Amino acid sequence: MRPRRTLVLLATGTLLAAAIPAANADDRPAATAAPAAVIVPLDGYFDNDGIDSASARDGNFDGSGNTFPAEGLPSGRTSVDGIDFTFPSGAAGVKNNVVALGQRIELRPGRYHSAHFLVASSYGAASGPATVHYADGGTTTATLSGPDWYGGSGAITAPFRYTPGGTDQHAVSISAAQVWIDAGRDAVAVTLPTTKPAQPNQSSLHVFALSAQPAGAGKTLALRGSRSTTKSLPGGVQAVEATVTNLGTEWITERDGITVRAEVAGARTVRPALVRRLGPGEQARVRIGIVRTTAPANTVVDGTVVAQGRRLRAEQPVRFTLGVPDYQPTDASLGTHESPYWFDDAKFGIFIHWGLYSVPAWSPPGEQYAEWYWRWMEDRNNPVYAHHAKTYGENFSYDRFIPGFTADRYDPRAWAELIQAAGAKYYVLTSKHHEGFALYDSKVSGRDSVDLGPRRDLVKELFDASRRYTPELRNGLYFSMPEWYNPDNPWMGHGPRNPYTGADEPYTGYQAGKDYVRDYQGPQMREIVRQYDPDVIWCDIGGVNDSRSVLAEYFNRAKNRPDPKDVTVDDRCGIPTHDFTTPEYTTYPDTVVKKWETSRGLDPRSYGYNRATPDHMYMTADEVVDTLVDTNSKNGNFLLDIGPRADGSIPEIMQTRLREAGEWLRVNGESIHGTTYWARMAQQGPLRFSVKQNEAFYITSLEPPGSQIVVDAPVPIRDGDRITMLGFPGHSLKWTKQGGKLMIDVPDAARAAGKWAWTFRIG
Repeated sequence: MRPRRTLVLLATGTLLAAAIPAANADDRPAATAAPAAVIVPLDGYFDNDGIDSASARDGNFDGSGNTFPAEGLPSGRTSVDGIDFTFPSGAAGVKNNVVALGQRIELRPGRYHSAHFLVASSYGAASGPATVHYADGGTTTATLSGPDWYGGSGAITAPFRYTPGGTDQHAVSISAAQVWIDAGRDAVAVTLPTTKPAQPNQSSLHVFALSAQPAGAGKTLALRGSRSTTKSLPGGVQAVEATVTNLGTEWITERDGITVRAEVAGARTVRPALVRRLGPGEQARVRIGIVRTTAPANTVVDGTVVAQGRRLRAEQPVRFTLGVPDYQPTDASLGTHESPYWFDDAKFGIFIHWGLYSVPAWSPPGEQYAEWYWRWMEDRNNPVYAHHAKTYGENFSYDRFIPGFTADRYDPRAWAELIQAAGAKYYVLTSKHHEGFALYDSKVSGRDSVDLGPRRDLVKELFDASRRYTPELRNGLYFSMPEWYNPDNPWMGHGPRNPYTGADEPYTGYQAGKDYVRDYQGPQMREIVRQYDPDVIWCDIGGVNDSRSVLAEYFNRAKNRPDPKDVTVDDRCGIPTHDFTTPEYTTYPDTVVKKWETSRGLDPRSYGYNRATPDHMYMTADEVVDTLVDTNSKNGNFLLDIGPRADGSIPEIMQTRLREAGEWLRVNGESIHGTTYWARMAQQGPLRFSVKQNEAFYITSLEPPGSQIVVDAPVPIRDGDRITMLGFPGHSLKWTKQGGKLMIDVPDAARAAGKWAWTFRIG
C-alpha cells in the first residue's frame, strides 16, 4: 500500500531490483538476473484525452469535461511498484489513454509472468475480463479493473482535477493493476475488457500504460515497492515494507533460506522477514522491523532493502525516513499516515447505528435510510412525511423523540460479547449522527445523552465494557461532520422547523452564538479523542471542518502515549487525508491495493433500525459470509451494521446473523483474519482466493461445490502439497493438474460438512 507521498518517491527513479549470486555460494548454478519489464507502446491505441494543463484545457477524460492535471502527474519513464512504464504526454490535443472497449493490443512475443497496467475508471469502478492470447492459439483470462479516479487512492495521485469551468480541489488518481500470464507459453497479445465509452454517468475503464514482466530462468528473485512506513510492528518498531517476487520458473523454498532486511545508516533491522515458499510468478508482501540507532527521528537517508538466501540475492535502493515524527496539520504530513496492520489484518468489523432515529425507526423497507427520518420528514413526497403526521401528529417535533430514547435495556457487556461472538475484530459506534444528538458526555453541547434522554454516557459504557470483557476488540467511533439543522451551520440551509407549518422549532440542548467549526464541531471531535481514545475515527459527509488539526492531535496522542498504538481514519473527514476508502452497500469489482472497507446494514437498505423491515428481508447468513469472503479477496474489510432499538436491545434477527457469521469464522477464519489478497487474481466465477504468507493458500467457493472443484488459474501448488477442506479435518483431498488447471475432488462428506462457503487449504 502506498502513502500519498508516492509520486515524490517515484520521481527519485530509485526503484530497481536484481538477482545476483551471493558471496561464498555453494556449487549450485547461479541465479539469473531479474529481467526488466518490457514496455508496450500504446500510442497507436490511444483514443481519449484525459490530461490537461493550465495552459491547454481541451481534454475530456470522463465525458463531462473533467481531466487529470498534467502538473500533478509524472512524465515519460515512470516506475510504479518496481515496474517501469512510459507515462503518456499531457500536451495539448494529444490523446493519452485507451478506453477499454475490447481492443487487442499486440505484445512482443515472449514468455511473461504478468501484464501490468496503469488504469483509472470514470463514473465508478469499471472492470471486465482481459484475455491473453498465445502463439499456440490458446488463451487465458483474468479480471482487469480500476477504482474510480475520484477516490484518490491509486499509486499515482494528483491533488486536484480540471473541470470545464476551473478546478476541483479533490484528489484524483491512477492505479496499478495486473493480469496473470502463463509463463509456460509464448504470449502474443492481450485483449482489453469491454466496458463503456467515456460518457457521463456510465463506468468506463481507461488504460494509460502497459508493461509485460518477462519470466526469468530457474530461481530469479526480485524486490519491488520497498519503502519505509509510518506503521509499527508489535513492540512499537518501525515497519519497512517490500514485495519479494519470484520471476523464475522454479519454486523458492525453505531450503533457499530467503531473509529480507533493511540496510541503512542510523538504524538496524530487528525483525527480518522470511520467505519460505514462493512459486514462479508469485509475490510475497513482507514486513520488516527497524529501530533507529544514531539517527534522530525524521532523518531521511538512502539505504537498501536486501533479500538474500543460498545463491540468491536481490536488492532495491530506498530513501528511508527513520522514525515517525510528530504529525503536523498539513496534507503533506498527514498524508504519510496509513492504515495500521491490526486494521489490515482484522477484515471484519461491526458498525452500530444508534440514536434518536431509533425511536420512530421507520421508512419503507429496502428503499432508504431509516436513520434519515428527520430529513425525510421535510420532503412532502417522501413516505415519512405522511407517516409522521398520521402516527404522531403534525405538531410532534422530532426532538420530542428524545424522552423515548431510553436505553433502559442497554447492556454494553452483552453488546461487546456479541461482537466478539460474531468473529469481528473491531466495532464502530455512532457517537453523533446527522441529527446532532451525541451519545456521550459533550461539554460543548447540551444536546447529548448525558444531559437528555437516558442521561448516561453510552459511548463510555461500551468502551469500558469492551476494554474489560473483550480486550482484544478494537473500539471505534463514527462522527457526522455536519448536522442537518444546527442553527450555526445547518446542512439543510435552515434550523429546525415544523415541516407541515413552517414554524421555527427549538434545537434542544443548543447553546447559541457559536462558530460551528471552531466552537462546536472541532471541539466535539477532540472530546471523543481525549475522552475515549478510539482506535478508529469514522467521519461521515465531510464539508467544513478543522480535521487537519484534529487528526494531527489524534495521530500524535496515539503514537506518543506510554504504550504507543496505531489508529486509523476513513476518507470522509473533508480533507484528503485518509487511511481507507468506504464504499457502502457495494464492493469493488476487483482488488484495490490501497486499503478499503465496505459497509452495509443487515437491513436491505438502512443502517438504523427500521421496524417496518420484516425478518425475511435481512441478509441471510450465506449473504453475510459471501460478502466477507468476496471483500477479503479484494483487500477490503467488511463493516457490517446493526441497528439497536431505542431501548438498547438488539433485534433477534440481527443477533442471529452475527452469531451465524461467528460460527462460520470459527471454522474458516484462518482464511480471512491475517490473510492478504492474491496478486494474480481475486476471483474466478464463484471462487475467491486469499493467502497467508509462508503458511497457506486458500480457495473459497461461494457455492456448494460439486464432486470436483476446477480452478483455471496458476494456483501456487507443487507435487507433494496437501489440500484439505476447513471443517473437514483429518482428510487430504485428491487433486491433479491438467492443462494448467487445478482439479480438486470433493467427497460428499466434505460437501456436507460445510455450509455458506467452502474453503480449501493448500499447504
